[in-house]
Amino acid sequence: MADADRYPPIGDYALIGDGRAAALVSRPGSIDWCCMPRMDHGSCFGRILDWDTGGYCSIGRVGEHQSTREYLEGSLVLATRFANAAGVGRLIDFFVVGDDDQASRLVRIVEVERGRAEVDVRVEPRFDYGSLSPWLRGHGPGVWSATGGDDALLITADHHLETTRHGISGTVAIEAGERFRLAVTFAEPEELEAALERLPDSSRLDQMLETSLQWWRDWSSQARLDGTHTPGVLRSAIVLKALANPVTGAIAAAPTTSLPEAPGGSLNWDYRYSWIRDSTFSVRSLAEIGFEAEADAFRRFVERSAAGSADGLQIMYGLGGARRLTEVTLEHLEGYRGAAPVRIGNAAWSQRQLDVYGEIVELAWRWHERGHAPDDDYWRFLLDVINNVASVWREPDRSLWEIRGEPQQFVHSKVMCWAALDRGVALAESSLRQAPLDEWRRQRDTVRRDIERHGYDDNRGIFVQAYGTDKLDAALLLLPTVGFLAWDDERMIRTVDAIQADLDDNGLLLRYRPERRLQGIRATREGVFLACTFWLAECLAHQGRVDEAEAAYGRALGAGNELGLYAEEYDTSEREPLGNFPQGLTHLSQISAAVALDRARTRTRIGQGAPA
Repeated sequence: MADADRYPPIGDYALIGDGRAAALVSRPGSIDWCCMPRMDHGSCFGRILDWDTGGYCSIGRVGEHQSTREYLEGSLVLATRFANAAGVGRLIDFFVVGDDDQASRLVRIVEVERGRAEVDVRVEPRFDYGSLSPWLRGHGPGVWSATGGDDALLITADHHLETTRHGISGTVAIEAGERFRLAVTFAEPEELEAALERLPDSSRLDQMLETSLQWWRDWSSQARLDGTHTPGVLRSAIVLKALANPVTGAIAAAPTTSLPEAPGGSLNWDYRYSWIRDSTFSVRSLAEIGFEAEADAFRRFVERSAAGSADGLQIMYGLGGARRLTEVTLEHLEGYRGAAPVRIGNAAWSQRQLDVYGEIVELAWRWHERGHAPDDDYWRFLLDVINNVASVWREPDRSLWEIRGEPQQFVHSKVMCWAALDRGVALAESSLRQAPLDEWRRQRDTVRRDIERHGYDDNRGIFVQAYGTDKLDAALLLLPTVGFLAWDDERMIRTVDAIQADLDDNGLLLRYRPERRLQGIRATREGVFLACTFWLAECLAHQGRVDEAEAAYGRALGAGNELGLYAEEYDTSEREPLGNFPQGLTHLSQISAAVALDRARTRTRIGQGAPA
């Protein structure tokens, strides 16, 4: 039986990362989750999934103290300030970015501003999700290697630490004006000797801090933001950038696996992969506020990973483009607060989710609207995708919620098939490309008639989750984003109102009211799905219901932590985040809602005769 009290709440963690690797840092200063050199690699610190065996890297202040934490302005560099009668200082955590040395490197710096501080340092790596205690060796003062399997870490410290049976530890005293530096660098085991020769000294680590800060600030300064929600929007944009692999173009849905959607339950999934849908939403949101390079990188990632054809298309890929993401249960881990099983891989990779076709063509259309016509290779890929939609749109699927029961005729999926055909027609006409336009138009119009006949409840005047049911689904809030309906269409207004009434849970929205899941998934109560409340706020803003939109937006914001980080779900009774953390879909939805709100407020001011 797990001792749940040992595990901090999910919202107590902060994210640091470089787009390739990522780590979660607890409020007391422990890195309890870290995967290097890439987020979908095995963990080297992982006690968030098993407190006894997962491994960690802790820098804790000795004695009673008060602490606060923040990200340094415009960056993903975390600073935790601590103070007591003896002294005042801060712990700075970051991954190195913008440096000529391309190694995946985590750096932790303690600096004392006044008085004196003592910190307790413990580094206990565990490879392959806690299953392997590494071979630990010293290589001179302050340098250690930890190796095992296909993993190797180089650990450096500029104060004396002892080697123990399980890792490296010691108490370090730091005076005002001094710093203590600890670095953890990933290395390929066969290249360990060469990596040892390239290790940075203390002054170089200080320089890396400044370089990393400048890199993040240079990137974030590109944002086109002038609304009242700017700080939160920029923080969400930085989170999305941290999930975007700078080498491959893939965008991870989250940096973690198996953080539960329901307390103590079995709804525990691996989100360290690039879903076409979530990633398309991400680049759309980033492009809205001025970041366009990520959209092109992801567009090329999808085309390459699908081998240039619709036949090779999947709903998700590994962060390097891997296609087979077999789901495996790790029996040796107890799970976060006992929520088992812990899973790596994700069986959803082989699901049929028809909405991805629409997302791909929508991405191409938006890329074209920003002045980029498809080249020959890209057009052939799109042609294949759209022709495939015309053949498969009638089939049932698992929806964007990845239902593990029987496939159904989900309305949102059908609408995205309509969008693929509609955007395909517009793209071919605008870019003067040859395509079977008459057939695409005919199929597009047939899809619309089918949805309006089978996916619409005439008695209530609203759209429903799937054909043959009267249930609602928060995904219906997305219908206007691709132009299937106007935001203020009466049917859409009624659907929004019905979703608010039926899916509300203490002011936040469930994604749907599920029947108990199949295939051995234990019956547990899910939390509210935070992206859905941001979708609601976006809809209300576009409908001119700005005060309602602001209220919904504010309720969703209240489910984040003080750093502006959001999980996938939220437990409204315990007031705790649930699910993988931080969740890209929540952050990108927050951006879209904030942009819609700011534009709605501007329209209101102009309508009242005020200057824009």
